[in-house]
Amino acid sequence: MSANDPLEWARYAEQDWQVATSLMRRKHPPVVAICFHAQQSAERYLKALLLQKSVAFPRTHDLPTLNTLCEQAGIQTGLSPGRLTILSDYAVTTRYPGAEPSLEEAREAIAIARNVRAFARAGWG
Repeated sequence: MSANDPLEWARYAEQDWQVATSLMRRKHPPVVAICFHAQQSAERYLKALLLQKSVAFPRTHDLPTLNTLCEQAGIQTGLSPGRLTILSDYAVTTRYPGAEPSLEEAREAIAIARNVRAFARAGWG
């Protein structure tokens, strides 16, 4: 993957999206993996948007930070920082045993990631 190619970032984001949504359709959805891949999809889509504008970004999983950088670059996402924070937390909390997300939280993660994905993909039209 080229670190500066927004289409490559979007391709990876889409793969994470496909994993998250396909896992959600299982009889017993693996909520940890769903939340993780939903977060990764949103993160990679936001980074792809930034790269489209040639905006450098820090090594971070923090979606509100990436969203703020988008807005500073003139990309008005309209995404809720509070909802992005919910999704951001899954970048780390899902890596280690502990408080496992609920099925409802996995559904919410998918919904938030869906909003990020829809906005990002509209920019490629």
